[in-house]
Amino acid sequence: MLEIYNSTKRQIPEALLEKAVLLVLECEGFSAESVVGVYCGNKMIQRINREFLQHDYPTDTITFRYNKRSEVDGEYYISLDVVKENAVKFQVDFQEELLRVTLHSALHLIGYDDQLPEDRAAMQAKESFYLTQMALLPTDGSQQKGD
Repeated sequence: MLEIYNSTKRQIPEALLEKAVLLVLECEGFSAESVVGVYCGNKMIQRINREFLQHDYPTDTITFRYNKRSEVDGEYYISLDVVKENAVKFQVDFQEELLRVTLHSALHLIGYDDQLPEDRAAMQAKESFYLTQMALLPTDGSQQKGD
C-alpha cells in the first residue's frame, strides 16, 4: 500500500508520483507493504532533519526504511520548497524536479545510498533511467507525454 499526503497548498500530480514510486519498486524487485510519501514545506522537513539527522537545515528529501524485506515498509518526506529552488537552480521545470526527487526517494527506500561519489553517480543514472520510463507512460489515461 502506498499513501501520498500533501501538507502544502501547492497542487502536485499525486497519481503520477504514486506511479513513479511503484515503478521503481516493481522494476527493482520490491513491493510496497506500507509506504507513506509526505510532500511538505521547508519548516516540516527542517524539523525532521534536525530531530532525526541532527542537520539544522531544509533538504529535498528524507527517507526512512523500517524493514529489510522485499515488501517495503517506510516513509519519505519531500520539501516542495527545496524542489522549487532546485528546479530554478538546475533550469528544469518543477514537475520534472519533483519527479526526480520522488524517484530518488524511492531508490533510497530500497537501499540505494548517495554518500560516496560513485554511489551518487549510480543513483543519478537510475533516476535518469526512471525519468525516461515515466516519460514513456501515458499520463492520466492519455497518450501525451506531459504538459
